[in-house]
Amino acid sequence: MNTRKFSASHLAVALVAAGVFGAAGAAAFQRTATTQAVPVSAASTLAAAPVGAVTPPDFSQITQRYGPAVVNISVTGTTKVSDDDGDPFAQFFRGFPGYPGGGGGSHSVPMRGQGSGFIVSPDGIILTNAHVVKDAKEVTVKLTDRREFRAKVLGSDPQTDVAVLKIDARNLPVVVVGNPHDLHVGEWVLAIGSPYGLENTVTAGVVSAKGRSLPNDGSVPFIQTDVAVNPGNSGGPLFNSRGEVVGINSQIYSQTGGYQGLSFAIPIDVAAKVKDQIVAHGEVHHARLGVTIQEVNQALADSFKLDSPTGALVASVEKGSPADKAGLKSGDIIRKIDGKPVVASGDLPAVISLATPGQDVRLEVWRNGSPHDIVAKLGSAKAEATASADTRGGAAHGRLGLALRPLTPQERMAVGDSGGLVVEQVGGPAEQAGIEPGDLLLSLNGVPVQSVDQVRTLIAKSGKNVALLVQRGDAKIFVPVQLG
Repeated sequence: MNTRKFSASHLAVALVAAGVFGAAGAAAFQRTATTQAVPVSAASTLAAAPVGAVTPPDFSQITQRYGPAVVNISVTGTTKVSDDDGDPFAQFFRGFPGYPGGGGGSHSVPMRGQGSGFIVSPDGIILTNAHVVKDAKEVTVKLTDRREFRAKVLGSDPQTDVAVLKIDARNLPVVVVGNPHDLHVGEWVLAIGSPYGLENTVTAGVVSAKGRSLPNDGSVPFIQTDVAVNPGNSGGPLFNSRGEVVGINSQIYSQTGGYQGLSFAIPIDVAAKVKDQIVAHGEVHHARLGVTIQEVNQALADSFKLDSPTGALVASVEKGSPADKAGLKSGDIIRKIDGKPVVASGDLPAVISLATPGQDVRLEVWRNGSPHDIVAKLGSAKAEATASADTRGGAAHGRLGLALRPLTPQERMAVGDSGGLVVEQVGGPAEQAGIEPGDLLLSLNGVPVQSVDQVRTLIAKSGKNVALLVQRGDAKIFVPVQLG
């Protein structure tokens, strides 16, 4: 199962980078799609009633009307596992010549997984979680009428955990999208999905909280519910009592791997923004501010002479970032962004990340005991990451799948006269061929390489296949790569 777990210490740690990292929250959160790597061998509403006499709504009409728009998603692909997994002798014999798995490396194994999704357009556009289709080589969508379609992943955004699929079909049933801002804590909600592969399973509960910021997910203000969500529910819709989709079920809090009463959904307006960008451009651009922030507790509020422990305390400012250019300083407390209060520190990255790169935002900052207004022009997290990759060989990344950089003086001394370029990132054809980050690229088609520009030129002149001489540790080997 693709999971993301966190220790209880995260409860006491609240350092985040606005637009990049998430504010710390509770422990043991995990994705809920069953994508474990394994070897292959409008409806009824709540009637007015006195407090204390409220009964659950009848969700049967919602299920009958919109259940057919909920789909089962199955994936196949490969994932990397350590060569030492399941080998009790690895720690004793690692490094001995001829020992399989020596060196503590990794290898790819087949994997299968299942998740959920829902149709938002009659021509076959489907929303699900990014972690449901991560590493998938083949994605199959099954409808309630038992028809199956091979799906194309139009794009995915790990930062918000949203992915968009497309199947070749017409006149499909679709859900109705609602407004999560109109959702109230205590309101009844309904989930439909495929927990443990049990298709079109219906569970219900109430909204427990809104705007939750979870560890490493600070860009999403999650809807917390007590709806029973289990592995395989990931990517399925969360309906309000009017039959409108208000969220995508994404994570659970669990110390056992199963449901324990805390489920988290991505607000549908967040997912819609991601979908629109993917459908229009094939990718998603997130804004960033460039600060590290932390929660304001009562002690800090007293220290900074605040009337209440609210806001996001700026712990550090990245040099040259939009925050630095705007004049933000360490010790500033951001109280409002574009007039909206920043109550908890997680409120800030959730707004920043979903803003448009290049957009001006007005920040109300508490500094030296008085408020100040600062205007910052947001940068682009994706653009900055791409520019960084380009300096290390990003131009060759498309066909070859490598991001490269020159050796540092210390690294050059360590490898002697072999020279070459260090593999920083790997994907696509190079990853499929077995090249890993940290490998040293020595030559391409027999030509020694010394610069990123040289690799770019050689790739441009190459045909469909290239031979890379790669050094890993003390071993050197030619690796054939079929270019993309």
